[in-house]
Amino acid sequence: MNNKHCAHEEPQRDEELQRDREPQRVKEPQPDKEPQRDREPQPVKEPQPVKEPSREQRVYIALAAVPQRKVVTYGQLGDLAGLPRGARQVGYILRNLPPDTTLPWHRVINAAGKISLGPETDSGVRQRALLQEEGIVFNNGRISLKQFRWQP
Repeated sequence: MNNKHCAHEEPQRDEELQRDREPQRVKEPQPDKEPQRDREPQPVKEPQPVKEPSREQRVYIALAAVPQRKVVTYGQLGDLAGLPRGARQVGYILRNLPPDTTLPWHRVINAAGKISLGPETDSGVRQRALLQEEGIVFNNGRISLKQFRWQP
């Protein structure tokens, strides 16, 4: 190996060795525009997983989409809400709606085209009146699903 050094390299090496022996300087933090207060470190917020709507919410969303002058059956509403064969579940969910709901609950009828509520009950009379106000026609207590069923 060739140990020849140029004269100008020797002082440079001495400077490098001297630097390695000196303690490293730590940069002083620059003052921020606002003085730092004694703050506790904030935990890192992890993104929350997107919550799927509950089955009740899915029924409400599907029901809200039913237009005026159209009806759906309990089973059809269950299908629209992602609850196949869920007619009974839909009935239970609708039965538990708050009395002041703005959802069009009256547009849901049974598969025979009839109002499931008793025809003499307050709710049954109210449902029939609301449907008739929208232009839904009853023939012997039935609604023609061929004519009034909503097909999204």
